[in-house]
Amino acid sequence: MMILGLVRWMQPVHGYDVRRELLSWNADRWANIQPGSIYHALRKLTQEGLLREVATEQVGARPARTTYEITAKGEEEFETLLRGLWWRLHEPADPFAAAFSFLPALPREEASAALRNRAIQLRAGVGWMRTSLNSDWLRSGKPVHVAWMFELWSDRAEVEIAWCERIADRIDEGMSYLPDGLEDADGWSGWQERLPPRTSDPNNQR
Repeated sequence: MMILGLVRWMQPVHGYDVRRELLSWNADRWANIQPGSIYHALRKLTQEGLLREVATEQVGARPARTTYEITAKGEEEFETLLRGLWWRLHEPADPFAAAFSFLPALPREEASAALRNRAIQLRAGVGWMRTSLNSDWLRSGKPVHVAWMFELWSDRAEVEIAWCERIADRIDEGMSYLPDGLEDADGWSGWQERLPPRTSDPNNQR
């Protein structure tokens, strides 16, 4: 969708300019677009009839540059993808959620420190975005909706910062990770710290 939209907006346009524009948006960070895959995507979209090659030109010893335009089929696909992203909720995959699901595998001290470190990193990102919102680079050089997106990202980060610090406080306070009486927690350092001590009673079958 991003590549189709940029070709539609900038056409006729070289692949180099599409790549440069996406990098200027930092799309590799928030749209999962890898710089090395952009030229491949342009060729693939062309093979699928969503783009067409207008011309290929070469200046001196520089690599040849192909100019692209969007086709009628590409226009239809762009509109479908765009509205699908606007009207449906898509929860982004977050690798941290997988790590947090194994919270009890870490010692409490490390888990708390890691959460506080995550909050520090998020706060640094918020600082950068807040500074950007007040900069000439954003106010004069970018469309206004780019600033609105920065506001969304910084507000989300603020919520996660508060959550990280709140959970770290609970861990430091010794809050149990498991419901009372849960058995068979061997091998999970975070759980074992809160389980009742084992007894030497031979009738105990734990």
